[in-house]
Amino acid sequence: MTDEPSDTIDTREEDPNLDQSDIDDDIGTANTMRERGGETRIKTWLVLDGSRLLVTAMLASLIFGVFVFGGMFYYQYYLTDALTADTVETVFSTMISVIVTGVTLTLTISQIIISQENGPLGDQRERMSNTMDFREYTKEITGSPTPADPSAFLRALILESKDYAKTLRESVADSGDEDLRAEVGEFTSSLVENADAAEQKLEGRKFGSYTVVSAALDYNYGYKIFQIERIADDHKDVISEETEIILDDLKTALSMFGPAREHIKTLYFEWELISLSQNILYLSVPALITAGFVTTYLGGSALSGTVLGVPNLIWVTSAAFAITTLPFLLLISYIARIATIAKRTLAIGPFILRDSQR
Repeated sequence: MTDEPSDTIDTREEDPNLDQSDIDDDIGTANTMRERGGETRIKTWLVLDGSRLLVTAMLASLIFGVFVFGGMFYYQYYLTDALTADTVETVFSTMISVIVTGVTLTLTISQIIISQENGPLGDQRERMSNTMDFREYTKEITGSPTPADPSAFLRALILESKDYAKTLRESVADSGDEDLRAEVGEFTSSLVENADAAEQKLEGRKFGSYTVVSAALDYNYGYKIFQIERIADDHKDVISEETEIILDDLKTALSMFGPAREHIKTLYFEWELISLSQNILYLSVPALITAGFVTTYLGGSALSGTVLGVPNLIWVTSAAFAITTLPFLLLISYIARIATIAKRTLAIGPFILRDSQR
């Protein structure tokens, strides 16, 4: 995945000898963002799908394990240092400053998010007007009241584009142009399959969970808009008026999905950042208590005894350090997801930023 946009090129114009299977591969796409991006399941789970609290706990466990394992090799040096120097006290007193600073920044982030929701009456009226206009336009497209639930809203637009795709396939069934039938068949089959996967993922999901945004990201509407424009242009001499109207309707439905997804993504970002602020505040209390306890009572001393062959000093200091890093690790887990989503949705509409779809 790159940060530079690319021009989408009709490969058939580049190579007139390209066979139909190559064309079909260009038209159809995988049903999930992970498959299209070529990412591993483990990386996708860690960065996007996994619970942020669980990912945070795993990172803390990794730090704890590294400290315990490393402490076994350097225990003699560490024991001498703990008795004669103030390393432990220095480390954890520094962590207190880090935690306090992190909480302050978190509160600042929360204030910025909340301030975006505040404004004069005129601005709030304009927001309301724009929202209702969009809902009315969506109602005209779908022919039914626009759902209030975000997942149901996205699902309605996806199902509408799916219905138009089926109608498009039927409209060219009697066409005498074999290339048109083949391309429309491959395109609509890919769209219907992608729509089914996204629709099933959205069904019954509540806003606030990543699943809603994940399903929206899986539905690559922008690439489908490009294919509609390409098919309409390449076969403009043989496409009937009925098929042209259906293509326009399908393009409109997909175009409506774009701003709807961006709006729900924005709401999700605000939701996640507020959740991040709350969770950091909750974790900062035990982190501060742990850092303060170690600084006050353990600094300059060494614990005696062993558990499972590991000195107690290593157990205590490793666990204490892992606990004090929890607010920072939680920040990492949340920002990793938000930044990844933001990077993968930089463009709105038929712009291709990933090498996997160029």
